[in-house]
Amino acid sequence: MKANEFGAAFENGEEIVEYLNLLAAERPNQEIKRVNVDFPKWMVESLDKEARKLGVTRQSIIKVWLAQRLEHSAMSVR
Repeated sequence: MKANEFGAAFENGEEIVEYLNLLAAERPNQEIKRVNVDFPKWMVESLDKEARKLGVTRQSIIKVWLAQRLEHSAMSVR
């Protein structure tokens, strides 16, 4: 199937999964890159407290808050 046919099928709400190779699918810029960050004890304790309130892990709350801040920054630049 050509790209324009695929696009038209998608836009028309047709089933397109059969044309996809889901085993080879990738999300751009989503690969994991491990970083180490040192935080003062009070900050870790505050992060843990907030994470417990939300029922998530410390890592999750850090990721969400950083993503929100970066999105906000990106919108401010535009």
